[in-house]
This record gives sequence, structure tokens and C-alpha cells, in this order.
Amino acid sequence: MQNSDQALPVKDRRPHALGDLKIIPDEIICSMLEHLTPRDVGRLACVSSVMYIFCNEEPLWMSLCLKKASGLLQYKGSWKKTALHLEDPPIEYDESCTRLLHFDGFYSPFLYRRYYRCHTVLDGFSFDSQLVKRKKIVTREEFDRECAEEPILLSGLADTWPARNTWTIDQLLTRYGDTAFRISQRSVRSISMKFKDYVAYMNVQHDEDPLYIFDYKFGENAQGLLEDYRVPDLFQEDLFNVLDGDMRPSYRWVIIGPQRSGASWHVDPALTSAWNTLLCGRKRWALYPPGRVPLGVTVHVNEDDGDVNIETPSSLEWWLDFYPLLADDDKPIECTQLPGETIVVPSGWWHCILNLETTIAVTQNFVDSKNFEFVCLDFAPGYRHKGVCRAGLLALEEESLEGGGKNTSAGDHDMSYPDLTRKEKRVRVNRCGEIQNHEEDTNGVSKNYNSSKQDFSYDINFLAKFLDEDRDHYNFPWSSGNCTGKREMREWLYKLWVGKPEMRELIWKGACLALNAGKWLELLEEICNFHKLPTLTAEEKLPVGNGSNPSVNMGVGLGNLFPRGAVYLMADCVVKIFVEGGFESSIYGLGTELEFYSLLAKVNSPLKNYIPDVLASGILYVENGSYTIVPWDGKGVLDVIGKCNLTLLNCKQEEFPFGIWSKKQFEYRSAWMSVSKLSTSDGCNRIWPYIITKRCKGKMFAQLRDALSGEDVLNLASFLGEQLRNLHLLPCPPFNESSLSDKLKTEPPFNNGFVEDVVDTSSVPAEWEIFIRTLARKKKNLVNRLTAWGHPIPKALIDKVDEYIPDDFVKLLDIYQDENGLNKVCKPCSWIHSDIMDDNVYMEPCCASSRSNGNAADTGPMVNGSINGYDEFGEAKSWHCSHIIDFSNLSIGDPIYDVIPIHLDIFRGDSSLFKQFLESYKLPLVRRMQQHGSGGGKFSRLSYHAMCYCILHDDNVLGTIFSTWKELRTAKSWEEVEMTVWGELNNYKGYA
Repeated sequence: MQNSDQALPVKDRRPHALGDLKIIPDEIICSMLEHLTPRDVGRLACVSSVMYIFCNEEPLWMSLCLKKASGLLQYKGSWKKTALHLEDPPIEYDESCTRLLHFDGFYSPFLYRRYYRCHTVLDGFSFDSQLVKRKKIVTREEFDRECAEEPILLSGLADTWPARNTWTIDQLLTRYGDTAFRISQRSVRSISMKFKDYVAYMNVQHDEDPLYIFDYKFGENAQGLLEDYRVPDLFQEDLFNVLDGDMRPSYRWVIIGPQRSGASWHVDPALTSAWNTLLCGRKRWALYPPGRVPLGVTVHVNEDDGDVNIETPSSLEWWLDFYPLLADDDKPIECTQLPGETIVVPSGWWHCILNLETTIAVTQNFVDSKNFEFVCLDFAPGYRHKGVCRAGLLALEEESLEGGGKNTSAGDHDMSYPDLTRKEKRVRVNRCGEIQNHEEDTNGVSKNYNSSKQDFSYDINFLAKFLDEDRDHYNFPWSSGNCTGKREMREWLYKLWVGKPEMRELIWKGACLALNAGKWLELLEEICNFHKLPTLTAEEKLPVGNGSNPSVNMGVGLGNLFPRGAVYLMADCVVKIFVEGGFESSIYGLGTELEFYSLLAKVNSPLKNYIPDVLASGILYVENGSYTIVPWDGKGVLDVIGKCNLTLLNCKQEEFPFGIWSKKQFEYRSAWMSVSKLSTSDGCNRIWPYIITKRCKGKMFAQLRDALSGEDVLNLASFLGEQLRNLHLLPCPPFNESSLSDKLKTEPPFNNGFVEDVVDTSSVPAEWEIFIRTLARKKKNLVNRLTAWGHPIPKALIDKVDEYIPDDFVKLLDIYQDENGLNKVCKPCSWIHSDIMDDNVYMEPCCASSRSNGNAADTGPMVNGSINGYDEFGEAKSWHCSHIIDFSNLSIGDPIYDVIPIHLDIFRGDSSLFKQFLESYKLPLVRRMQQHGSGGGKFSRLSYHAMCYCILHDDNVLGTIFSTWKELRTAKSWEEVEMTVWGELNNYKGYA
């Protein structure tokens, strides 16, 4: 036995314990482990002593848990226990995880630094040199003059708030202990915790980057909190206030977090400004001016969609590991915020926050006249300006530095999306403080740009120079990082334009930055002059928000890819310039719409009384530097169209060569393509189809939803049932099988390097072949698409979606042979609108007594002196449906498709309205399948068909479903969702 003072040195166990993995740095091993499942990590822990240490680290289990968790989370005392609880392991395994083993002979600086950060105490960690200006309450004039462009700490703004006394952990625990609040953490899923569970977590956790209450919906779940504070007078101007409810981007948050929590380096969304009032605790702030990337931060500029993502260390890691490396001249502006103080962060400023103790705060982002143009600039399509706003000139390629970017007027260049093949640009600052801009060229060579070229100015005129030439807001990819959608953006600008005429000069500047409004106005004026329309008024010069509608419910997201455009409302007419999807998509959209209107007149369908009259249509194009207009009724192929390289121009013999069947082939072919490819593949980007229709009187249902009586809404359901019946009874144009392109008849052999599955449509009637093949294409990468949409679609259901969706979509048709041996389908093949939403239905006022006269669709406005459907106060007594609009998304296929937007958007899932609608519809959605030997099962359920179409929809219809029926977020199967949402269809007796 060896004497203790002669003990042998401890042997390094890492090389033997890790084997071939010993050459990999510890931080890379830890990163690799985060990509495993909890069960695999548990198994790997048994491999060796060192792997056991790696696999039992709490930060690892925190990452694994947050990847798995969704919805309501309850912390179990450690992240390993919490993660294992989500796995539902055997009880004995759950208990065994508490018996940790200890080993000598292994030391990891990486693990030690992380462990140190997890247990750091910040009681004395503050900075009180007051580099951020501090002021007492100031007037608006003082604020605009002295404080609007730099961060400032203001005291006294919250002195009269009840929150100054009531927002403590103990009092909030008493009032809201059982209330669930949303948690901010680096997780793709939405996580929430009951406040009492969160407080219990705060009291025991030792996390480097602790969970942080950052709830933008606290006003819905804890409405009393809204009564405890008021927006300071300095920030009352908020131009987003014109948007209501779900249409408005998230803008206010309650923030609660323990010591070491905080917000890592970021620039506020859309370059908005923000105020943050602290009620409890202390916060340490660091701030850099716009364009100056902090040390340790990497800015990723995605050149395909303009998205800008930030890769940054946690706020605690930054202060401990990066801050000490800074020279005095490179240090940020700093301050320690105390209770009762309000910090103002102007547009574009980088900021990082670290909670020095448990803190409670409230914050709001806002858009005012000072930052309005910057917000509009950030919403503009493209990528250069977004990177420049955040990373300065470092975001640019070297050749752009000389001229400072370009800003060529619209119409001078081809409207193609530039440089789609270029690599992602990474702007970063190294540990040593050297600022670099790395961009890999086609040879993999990195270019470095020195920070000395920083002639950067956060000035709107300077930044606007870096907008993409001939940007097309309607076709350019929209940044997924934007806080709102492109249609919401257009809606916001239009509402400001109509509602704030005193600000129109500023609003016009913003609209020109965001959507190139000057270019579209130029096109509109050409159309108006050609057709001798009245001179435009000031109110008519900005396009409306969405489609052919002046208002839209943005929260639902059931819009279709094909084509919409720049739509202008004039006194007596509506002008729509087809833009979205590019010229080819636009020409098929207008061609199909014109074919449809011609058919309505030909068969004298009653539906024609409830759609707007077409006044004119044509093609506007640029030739030899000047505009030319050619009227077009959809028949024949104009010379200007014939010169374009359109794929499906083998239908010239058809009366409507760009009608519905050609459009269907185009939709099928474009199922593989991105939006950018659709908009640039044809090379005809200076040609714009347009249509002029009569403007509907009255208001859209979206504007009246909350004001209508129950009887009016029931009449609406009946009206929609009747008119959808009229639409689905229209005869389909004859299908010329010989007009099918060779590309449609032969599946492409490869897709992204993989052999394409062959779709057997030999038994399918020709008119259904495109339908089946398109469904099959939509199933490709379905799991990835739903995962990308994320919350509120449950992950557990996404994992099961391939089992639910049929492998063979031909089964949805239930094909049988008739007495002549011909294959027949148990579904009617119908014209479908595909986009009947609450902004596509117009209503007119009528006298209350007319509601009892039977069919609401037949009751016109009462003209009787001063009554005319209004009471003595000018309010409508009753409303009846008058028009369905926007037929640019017309298609042919399964009529069940038309039921989806009606039930989810107009009825908001109301089963009584849905039932009323079906009672008026009275057409078979499917023939009795069991008559033809289908054997019943899920294919015989109408609800199954509707659910499949929802899952395969081009847009996030599932997000609407799980937002409307929140209880379905815990559903165990797709069948449960199906029956809840669409079960009423199975009771429908409208069979043939």
C-alpha cells in the first residue's frame, strides 16, 4: 500500500475515455450532444466516465428540454429531471438520475467557465458612471430637441403608477399565481409557466441564461396589469395604433427575470424605438449606436429573403468574456437602471441587458414621426439596406463602398431579383477586436474589410441609397424576421393614408421606401389616362392593403399564392394591377378571371348579379422607354404576350389561351418553384396585366363583423351557401387533353438530387389528373414545412402527419366505372373561388323590416326619404350581402376547398353558421362512396377530405385552426382535430 504523501499524480482520463473523439474540442462535443434526443444522451452517458460528465451537464439538459417542451412547462428542480419528465420514463430511472457520480482526472476549461457563469453572483456588478444621460421629466419639445436620437434615462414618469407599489414578486404571486405567462428562451416553440411555478424555478435555478418572462400577451391573460400603468405622454404618438387586435405587431411586454437573466445583443424589430420602465430590481444596460456591431456578435444576412439573424453570446457571457477585451474607446454606452426609471432606446440602437437581481419591468415599442421612415425602410424588400442599418458598411461587398450604393428610379431596369446565387454574408467582430466582413465567393475565398471605411450615417437618405434597384414589394421574398407580413404592412400604410391626411407627406415618403409607391402610381396614372377615368384625388394615390380589398383580417392567413397586386380604390371603380407571382402568374390570373366573367354572361348565371361589373381590362407594358396599353378581353394571344418565353403557349387555339386549364397546369409546374423563381423566370417583368371593375357600395363583412346582429350573420351564411351553389353549378370549360404539356405528362426524374416518386394516374379522368399530381407534390417535405410554421401547430401531430395523409391521393376521388366502362369520380369537378374570406364579402345597409322578407340576398337598400337603411343617428339598422369580390384566385377542383376559408375565416369555426350555410348550399360535395365499393373508412368521411386539404394548403391554415380551437393544441391525433373542426360535414345530407 502506498503512503498518502507519495500518491501518484492523477492520470488524465480524457484520451482513453473519448477514444477517437479526443481530437474534438469540448465545446464542439457539447454542441454535438445538443442534437441528440434525451434518451440517446442517457445511453451515451454510460459509454465512459468523461462522456458521463458531458452528458450530465445541466446546460445540456436545459437545451434538450427546451427543444422538447411546448405549452405549459413545470420545472422539476433540475433540467435533467424536467427533460426526463417530458419523456415519461419508468419511475426507477427517474429516481436514478439523482445519484450523480464524481471522477477525478478530467478538467475542462470550457465546462468550468460555463459552470462559473451558472453560479456567478451579481450583487456588486454594476456601473454607475452615468454615461447614459439622466434627466427628470421633460416636455415633449425638450425630448424632441435633446433626447430623441440618443438613449436617455428618465425619472419620474412612473411615479403615479399603481405598479410602482404593487409590482413586487410577492404581490404578483398573490394576484396571478395561477396565471400562465410566456417565457422567452432560445426555443422555436412557445413555452409558458404558471407564475407560481416560475417563482419556484427562480428560487432554485442556477442557469447561465435563466428562463425569462417576456410576455407580449399579458394584457389578455392578466388584464389587471394594464390598469397598473399608463403609456407616458412622451410616447403617446404610436402610428401602429391604427391597427387593431391581431393585425398589430407585438409591441408591449411584461418582463420578469432573476439575476443573470437578460436580453442578449439585438436591434429592436423593424427599427422601432422603445421605452422600458423598471419597477423592481436593477438592470445593467450596454448600448452601441446604429451600424456598430458589438464585439462577439455575428450578423447573418440571408440574401435570398433579406432576413437578418443575429448570433450572439448570452448577456452574462458577453459581460464576463468579451467586455474585458474592449479598449476604453470601444466600450459601449452604459448605465445601471434603478426602480422607477425609464430608459428610451432610439431606432436602430444595439442594446444588451443583464439583470443584476430579480427585476420586474414593462416595455413598449412604438413608431412615431421620428422613426417612421426607418421602419418603412426596414420593411422594404431586399437585403442590402437591412444589413447596412444594423452592421453599417461592413454589410456591403467591397465594390459597393465606392459609390455608397445605388438607388435607380423605378422602370429603368429589369425587375429581377439580383444576385440570387451569392452566398450568405456574415458580419462579425473577432475576440481580438478586429472588425471583419466575411463573404465567401464562388471559390470559397473570404474577403476582409477593415473598419476604417466607416463613413456610416444613420440617416434615412443615406440608408435609402442601399435599397435594391427596382425593388418589387409584391414579388420580392419577404423577410421571415419581419414583425409583420407584407400585406399587413400595406394595410397599415393605407390606413394611415386614409386616417391621417395631415401626415400624408411623411406617409408617402415611407410608402415609397417600403413598396415603391411612386412606381405604382405612375402605372395607375397611365391606366387612368388611357381609359379617361376621373383625375385621381389625394386619397386614391396609395394602393390598398390586400388584394382588391381596402381592409383585411390579417390574423387568419388564408391568402393564396396566385396573383394579387397593386389595388387602387377610386370613386366609382377599382383598378387592380396584377403583380404578385410575376408576369406569368399574373397573365394566367387575369386570363382565368376574364374567362370566368365571360362564362357568367354566357350562361346567364344568377351569380353575375352579386359580383362587380368589369369595366375594362388590358396589358400595360414598357416599349422603347415609354408606356403602351393594349386592351385585352382574355381571348387570343397579344403580340406583347407572344414575345414572352411562356412555357404553356401550346394552347393558342383555345378561345381563352390563358384560361383556367392553362392556369392549372402552371400551378402544377410552379409547385416546385420558389416565389423568386416564379417572378423572374419569364423575363417579362415590365409587363403588367390590369383589370378595372365597378366599385362595390357598402362595407366589407370584416368591417362589420362585431356590429351585425345574429340574424344578419345567419342571412350571410345563407347567402354564401346560395352563391357558392351558383358558382359550383357553372359548367367547367371543356378539357382538351391534348393541350396537356409534355412536362405535365412526365414527372421530373429528379428533385433536389433524389428520384421522384411516380404518381400513378392511369385510372384518373384527365380533368382530375392535375389535381392529384398537385396534391402529391404538396406532400413532399410536408413535415419540414409544418415544422417551419411551428407554433401553434403541435409538434406531436406534425410527427404523425405522414401517417394521416394518404399515400395515394387517387383514393380521395373514389374512382369507379360507369355502365360504359368509363372511369368516373365520386366528386363534382367545379369552379372554385378558393378565397372567400371576410374581406371578400360586401354588405349594404337595409331597413330592419326587410330582414324578415325571406332571402337576404334579394333585399335591397330601402330608399325612403332619410331612412335608407339607417336610423336617425345614421347607424345601419340591418345589413344584407350584396357582392362577392376578388376572383383572381379562381381554380377548378374539389368544391370542399371553398368551404375552408368560409368556415375558418368568415364563420370563425361557428358550427351553427356552418350548418346554416350547408342547408342553403344543397349540392353534393361527394356522392355516396359506399355505392361504388370504397368500403367506407376515412375516405368516406367528408371531414377527412377537408382536413387533408387544410394540411396540404399553400398557406398556414393549420395555424388558424389551432389558434381558433386552442384546446386542440393538446390533441393526440389528427382524427381528433378533424372531427372537432369538420365533423359537421359528416352530417351533411346534400348528396346526389
